[in-house]
This record gives sequence, C-alpha cells and structure tokens, in this order.
Amino acid sequence: MIKNLFFLVSTFYTSVYAQYPNENVRLEKSPRHQEWVNVAVKERSIKSFIVYPEVKKAAPVVIIIHENRGLTDWVRGIGDVFAEKGCISICPDLLSGFAPNGGNTSDFKNQDEARDAIYALKPEKVTESIKAIYEYATKIPSFNGKIIVVGYCWGGSQAFRFATNEENIESVLVFYGTAPTSAEEISKIRTKIYGFYGENDNRVNATIAETKKLMYSFSKFYEPIIYKGAGHGFMRTGEEINSAIENLKAKNDSWERIDTILKTVR
Repeated sequence: MIKNLFFLVSTFYTSVYAQYPNENVRLEKSPRHQEWVNVAVKERSIKSFIVYPEVKKAAPVVIIIHENRGLTDWVRGIGDVFAEKGCISICPDLLSGFAPNGGNTSDFKNQDEARDAIYALKPEKVTESIKAIYEYATKIPSFNGKIIVVGYCWGGSQAFRFATNEENIESVLVFYGTAPTSAEEISKIRTKIYGFYGENDNRVNATIAETKKLMYSFSKFYEPIIYKGAGHGFMRTGEEINSAIENLKAKNDSWERIDTILKTVR
C-alpha cells in the first residue's frame, strides 16, 4: 500500500515527461524551434538535431551524446527537455557516415546493427565528430559562450573522454558511463565532471573508486552520485509506464540536480 502510494507521488514528482511520456508526442507538441543540420567534418557530415529554447537572451549550449543505440527519438526528446530548461540543445548522430551506404542511425536494419557499429567506431573518429559539433556550437548567433556536454551510457563514457580533449567546457554530465583510465588523460581535464549512476550497475560502478582516485590525485572536480536501487539506463527506463519506483525516483532526482547545474550557465 505504502509502496503504491509512493509510486503515485513519484510519478508526478518533478517529472518532465508527465504531460507527454512518449518522446514522439513530446517532439510533435513542443512549441520550440527544431531543425536538422549537417555539420561538416573532413570527408563526411554529422547529421544533428537542434532544439532552441524560447528565451529573451543568449543561451548556453548542451551537446547530448547518445547511447549505444545511436541517435534515437528518446535522445531527441531529451534534447527538447534541455531546451525547455533554457538551453540550445544539439544531438549529433555519431553514426553519421558509418551506416549502410554512408547513412545514419536510422539506416541500420535494427538496434543490434547500430550497436555493433557504435563499438566499431575508432576513438579518434568519435573525438573528431564531437569536436566538430563543439566548433559548430560556438558559432551559433544566440550562443552565450558556455557549453555543457551530456552523455548517456556509451555516450557518458565519450563525454567523459571528450573532457580530456577540450578544456573550454563548463561541465560534463556523465550518465552511467565509465572514465578514461590513463593518468595522462585525466591530468588534461579542466572542467567539472558530474556523475550519475544507478546502484544496481556494478559493471560501471566498479570503476568509480579508481576514477575518484585518479581525478582527486590531480585535484580535479568529480562528483559522482549513486542513486539507490536504480539500474543502468534509469533515465530512459524511468520514463516507462511500468517503471520501477527506484528508476523513476533516480530520473526525477537527476533532473533536479541538472536544474541546479544549469543555473551556473544560464
């Protein structure tokens, strides 16, 4: 009885998807300007989804790095949420040019094929792509000069790694992703790293202690929070109708934490 009551309360507790739980409906109903752009990078281009906030003044940019499924509607929906919170959001498809016939995530037959292609990407190609998106962001007329990089799962690991390649980032939000293990790489980080982890995700969590050790040995800012009872991917599963209470609460608590972080860049 108490558990069911908590579930009902949690469902309405700061849930950004309360009105439109389905990302397709959210994107269709969103009043914010959305557009697709192709960002050039050497011999190819990166298809990217952008959402602009409805604000009076220049806004920060949030670069959103997708999971190992590629650029999905869920990721684009997350982009709309960040725009709703006053940020210009850019969701690049990092599989651009690596799908069949040089296509994008949507050109794979299924998510398994997209996942295989993700893990076949060379680290330097991923960095090259994110760097191109970063450079594109700096040239947006309504950009206020501050950039945050957010990544989920595979994207969380890539966001953490990108912090070792670009020092002019305000902060990096790593959702259940692992960190670089090289002391040399960690020493290059010049930004704040915020970690978001589910308690029931030992594959990732087993690496946190060493990440702390490395980050703190170089006096780097690293603030990992482990959400009790949540599993891997709780930002996605926490939106499901039959979501576990723990995943739902972790998702809602994470958005509250994000709101606090965004106050530093708006």
